[in-house]
Amino acid sequence: MPTVLFERIIFVKNYFPLTKHSIGHFLEQSPSVNKIAQRLSFEKTHLQFSGLAGSALSFYMSEIFKKSDTPFLLILDDKEEAAYHLNDLEQLLGQKNVLFYPDSYRRPYQIDVSGQEADNANILLRAEVLNSINSSKTPAVIVTYPSALFEKVVTKKELEKNTLQIKANDQISLDFVNEVLFEYHFNRVDFVTEPGEFAVRGGIIDVFSFSNDEPYRIEFFGDEIDSIRTFDIESQLSTETLEKIRIMPNIENKFSQENRESFLKFLSNKTVILTKNTELLYGRLDKLFEKSEIAFEELSKEIKHTAPSDLFVNSPLIKQQLLAFSRISIQQTHAETSSKDVFNFQTKPQPFFNKQFDLLIANLNENTSRGIENFLCCTNEKQAQRFHDIFSSINEETNTSIQYQTLILPIYSGFVDLETKIACYSDHEIFGRYHKYHLKNNRSKKQNITLKELTSLEVGDFVTHIDHGVGKFGGLQKIEVEGNHQEAIKLIYGDRDILYISIHSLHKISKFNGKDGKAPKIYKLGSGAWKKLKQKTKTRVKEIAFNLIQLYAKRKLEKGFQYGPDSYLQHELEASFMYEDTPDQFTATQEVKKDMEGEQPMDRLICGDVGFGKTEVAIRAAFKAADNGKQVAILVPTTILAFQHFKTFSERLKDFPISVDYLNRFRTGKQRTQVIDELKEGKIDIVIGTHQLVNKKVSFKDLGLLIIDEEQKFGVGVKDKLKTLKENVDTLTLTATPIPRTLQFSLMAARDLSVISTPPPNRHPIETNVIGFHEETIRDGISYEISRGGQVFFIHNRVENIKEVAGMLQRLLPNAKIGIGHGQMEGKKLEELMLSFMRGDFDILVATTIIESGLDVPNANTIFINNANNFGLSDLHQMRGRVGRSNKKAFCYFIAPPSHMMTDEARKRIEALVLFSDLGSGIHIAMKDLEIRGAGDLLGGEQSGFISDIGFDTYQKILKEAIGELKENEFKELYNSEGNSEKQEFVKELQLDTDFEILFPDDYINIVSERLSLYSKLSDLKNEEELLDFETKITDRFGQVPTQVVDLFDSIRIKWLAKKLGIEKLVLKQKRMIGYFVADQQSEFYNTPEFTAVLQYIQKNSKSCVMKEKQTKNGLRLLITFIRIDSIKTALNTLQKI
Repeated sequence: MPTVLFERIIFVKNYFPLTKHSIGHFLEQSPSVNKIAQRLSFEKTHLQFSGLAGSALSFYMSEIFKKSDTPFLLILDDKEEAAYHLNDLEQLLGQKNVLFYPDSYRRPYQIDVSGQEADNANILLRAEVLNSINSSKTPAVIVTYPSALFEKVVTKKELEKNTLQIKANDQISLDFVNEVLFEYHFNRVDFVTEPGEFAVRGGIIDVFSFSNDEPYRIEFFGDEIDSIRTFDIESQLSTETLEKIRIMPNIENKFSQENRESFLKFLSNKTVILTKNTELLYGRLDKLFEKSEIAFEELSKEIKHTAPSDLFVNSPLIKQQLLAFSRISIQQTHAETSSKDVFNFQTKPQPFFNKQFDLLIANLNENTSRGIENFLCCTNEKQAQRFHDIFSSINEETNTSIQYQTLILPIYSGFVDLETKIACYSDHEIFGRYHKYHLKNNRSKKQNITLKELTSLEVGDFVTHIDHGVGKFGGLQKIEVEGNHQEAIKLIYGDRDILYISIHSLHKISKFNGKDGKAPKIYKLGSGAWKKLKQKTKTRVKEIAFNLIQLYAKRKLEKGFQYGPDSYLQHELEASFMYEDTPDQFTATQEVKKDMEGEQPMDRLICGDVGFGKTEVAIRAAFKAADNGKQVAILVPTTILAFQHFKTFSERLKDFPISVDYLNRFRTGKQRTQVIDELKEGKIDIVIGTHQLVNKKVSFKDLGLLIIDEEQKFGVGVKDKLKTLKENVDTLTLTATPIPRTLQFSLMAARDLSVISTPPPNRHPIETNVIGFHEETIRDGISYEISRGGQVFFIHNRVENIKEVAGMLQRLLPNAKIGIGHGQMEGKKLEELMLSFMRGDFDILVATTIIESGLDVPNANTIFINNANNFGLSDLHQMRGRVGRSNKKAFCYFIAPPSHMMTDEARKRIEALVLFSDLGSGIHIAMKDLEIRGAGDLLGGEQSGFISDIGFDTYQKILKEAIGELKENEFKELYNSEGNSEKQEFVKELQLDTDFEILFPDDYINIVSERLSLYSKLSDLKNEEELLDFETKITDRFGQVPTQVVDLFDSIRIKWLAKKLGIEKLVLKQKRMIGYFVADQQSEFYNTPEFTAVLQYIQKNSKSCVMKEKQTKNGLRLLITFIRIDSIKTALNTLQKI
């Protein structure tokens, strides 16, 4: 082992990632940094810099800031550039010392006209900056851009007047704070999710001030403030404790009548202002000001509007105000060096390597020979490791030594600094990836909250009770049992039957998700129809599962080809991937390779949403097989997909010695014969084709891997032929159907699964807008896309007037080329049309939803969907997934009638989509909507009928039970040999009847939906650790736990204990506790140590408990009775003693 290390040291000076301060160390010694810091100590200095390339600007500014101890304001050209430098500075100086000051509205006066809320996240960031300047003692770096400076802000005096300061232990009443918040126009809500909201629960106030990006939780003790904490919106749990806070209203809105001043007036006069391009700044401000004047002229004269000069700044004002500060301006060209206020830096941008490692190595070696230190700045550890792997494998072959050091420091753009002799290269530029900036944003958290709303139960929803079938949910109701109040869930069945179920049986009901919008059949209570249906489903499911598991068992016994470990070509291929691997993608790749290197043939299913990089995993697997001298067949459902995959694979593998070809009905007879011959001779490594690949004529020289894409779209015939192809060939199947987590585990028994559920980090989310049918909006959207060289999808789902729509678009855009596609066209014509669109022959494709299935046009980044209110959620999501597949920003427009004219369902669907614009939210959307269609395909197509009768969740429960039973009985040997000898569970679920008051009282949690969701979370808890965690969370959110809730928690512990002791039903009434043991008299349970322990306990404590048999309507039952049980606590203690 030591020898390897020794070699490593020879050619790599330092592989172990350094800290970010090592570059700073070099710059620190630069003579100019010290000179600049010294010059800035004088008042109103004006320095000129030139020659700062890429991230060098951020690096030098961070060093100057550290040396000079004054606040800095950097004015960059636009939001994007500002955001990139912001990220660099956050890396170098730490997030606490860098602030981002964005603009708040989209357009001047827009806010007054439409009443549309400005972007809350931005208002929050602006307020945070003002608050920080106003209250903080330490200097900071503020990063901004022209359109943010364009808006004036409230004066310092106004801000002071309208800020409520609160310290821990202050004597202040809850009512007073409540009043002040109303005065500040805060909204009172149940749970705080947005700035400007507050909630009161008992002695706790949650408030989301505009001065902090997390809301505050203030806990009172009488009229004294007991503690102040920040908390997380999504989990509603506290994050850190604070001593004092400032609560600030929405300063953009509240003071539109007040005096305003330029942001520069707000800064301390010690601030140093850096302008990247002064002329551009003035030009942009004037342009914006002109627009605002035009907008002001167009406003109605009836309402008095504030004049532009009171709300916005123009260039003369800024010019004059800049003179009061020390300034640094950046010149594009080298200036005269005679003046001591001019600094010419010697940095050059990072050279362009076009993913070619030989060029990179040559460049690094050239740097070393010139005495320049090489730093590779990597986004994470994995990237650093990757460089090391590639260099070490090249080093073994060519025996060259490469001097470099890796840093974990994502930077915006690399540079070479000739003065300090360092070269900092960014990994994303070397690999030709897209690098995305990150701004603080609370949207993602808000999404999760809406997600909860989508799945939460509302009165009137259909629910399935596993024992009684589908009924209607009637809400939570208080019922009286033996003089004590309890909460129960009311369900309404056929013939107005009503069923109350205890909160302890909450796991038995689930929201009914059937076919969209179709009301399910409601059964009468006690009728046998539901039982029959459940039995029928179970039998059917068991058959399907049986066949699946049998295949799995057979495969475990076979031997296949064992592939060798990764070669350096494999490393290089993986490193040249455009995007950063997501953790899931990485795991999936590793799992696939491990399967290929193992001796049993692989049969793995990879599930992931549209655009999650399943194809990349397939490319890597295919390459590995070809690298080991085997052939690969890739089977796809449609002709277009075959061509598309051919393009993708060829593009990714063009620098490697591998031949790719394809077979589909576009190829002429001659081409086809040629491909078939070359396959036989082994000249083609990877072939992609439709079901023609399983034709008898096609034979392979040495097939090693079969990849099946979109498996759910193949018919049974093809699948049977496949089975003969893949006897002991490794098989990889890809599907875009997301699998619900719960289903995943039960399916693990029958297939090897990899689930990719995290979205790629560096793709832009798709900007989603809902618009009415306005010709000018449509025209603007399309012409913008065409002007940046892109293409547009226009979806109109009615064939009868699709030509008129195309005509209208042609009228709006006379120069655009338009194509029309729909399902009634001949196959050949349609494919030709799609292909010419992919080649870029025309600009707009007007089509029906036919594009939903897998058409990938990276150049099309705008999609319009007409009458979006008529589509289901997953259709809309699938269609939206057709754009945003490259690194350009994509737009999606839903054309829909005004919201008051849509049905509630349609409105909710569209709102959900606008919120979930990030990639990866698909899995949530799909979960909601695909529950019926999707999961079906994993087990064969026939059970979606059952699902629509019994609801999806219930179907899952039945499936899980069926697979469990098969594991315990028919396939016991298979699973035992795999080391899965779990302890057998004798009691699946326990029924608890009690007259004690165990619930969340109204005065503790007064929101019904929240109580319901907490009850269901409680019933899902598995062990003591989870329960304690749950208790801490509840106390944090709602304050001290009352006795009823303590009892509720103990009742959960009682259920766990009783289950272990083999008790199926537990009755706690009239100071007695009666437990009914497992009903099956022949059960194995009666031979276990647990039951023996019970018997021993009874012998020792014969006075306080007895055991006897009792005849019930379900046959003889064995019971145990304990007396003198006067509280839940006593019951718990008694059971713990056994």
